[in-house]
Amino acid sequence: MELLISLISGAVGGNAAGKLVGKIDQGPLINSIAGIVGGGLGGQVLSLIGAGGLAGGGMDIAGIIGQVASGGVGGGVVLAIVSVVRNALAK
Repeated sequence: MELLISLISGAVGGNAAGKLVGKIDQGPLINSIAGIVGGGLGGQVLSLIGAGGLAGGGMDIAGIIGQVASGGVGGGVVLAIVSVVRNALAK
């Protein structure tokens, strides 16, 4: 269930980042895909660096908030990376 929350949060985070920062907006499909990848990676990275209580702390409210936050941030970060790569390849 934690992974699903991270993936959904990543998709939302990727789309939100695309709308907030117009220069990295790649359209809803690419924003969502990058967000899903980033959401999954965000939760896993936080677990690996020892913030498992923050990102994967179970189904209590603090754990869910941590999963949503890590998924959303991860989605935005991966979207930014995808945007930089796509813009560099287009030149």
